[in-house]
Amino acid sequence: MRFVLLAWLVMSSLLTGCASLNNDADIQFATVRPTYSKPLPMKTGSIYKSGYEIKLFEDTKAKHVGDILTVILQENTNASKSASTTTSKDGEVDVGIPTFLGRGITKGGVNILDTQLDAQRAFAGQGDSSQSNSLSGTISVTISEVLANGNLVVRGEKMLSLNQGKEHIRLSGIVRPGDITPDNTVRSSQLANAKIIYGGEGVIAESNKKGWLQRITDSAWWPF
Repeated sequence: MRFVLLAWLVMSSLLTGCASLNNDADIQFATVRPTYSKPLPMKTGSIYKSGYEIKLFEDTKAKHVGDILTVILQENTNASKSASTTTSKDGEVDVGIPTFLGRGITKGGVNILDTQLDAQRAFAGQGDSSQSNSLSGTISVTISEVLANGNLVVRGEKMLSLNQGKEHIRLSGIVRPGDITPDNTVRSSQLANAKIIYGGEGVIAESNKKGWLQRITDSAWWPF
């Protein structure tokens, strides 16, 4: 009974932690609304009126809080590491047969002081590690803050619902206005302090996860 109660408490804490992480992620990558602006003044019939001008020679790039910017995902990482060590050592000691009065010291016809020592040591170790990741596509984000130096803090997410699951891409980072192309796009490799999260939930995602009890037994806190 105690074990069942303990297991229930552990599972409840894990579910609560997962729920809080999802809520934090939604808030962290939520869309930012444009700042409130005062209504334009009423027209008086004159040819020019402040606030109604049209900018003919300006790129439509994102630059204000709430503006939309498209990020082109081009992430490719490859890492590998290899180590190999081999050592060996051989030793041999051979002591000649001592003699007494010109004759060897024997017992039963066997030289009892004949000594020879051999020693051999060898060690070989080898290790290899490699990892490769790739992510491509596009995601539109919004500007959440304009820094004092003009750089733009962006964030956003894309959700895609499939048959029995959901896929999501979440992104945040800092963009330099000069890196934004005339078509209002920027590459993900040009984002500073970039945070890109790709994940999913549903039947397929759950089938790729360990059970909560197995995760406990495989954790570093498991004493056995």
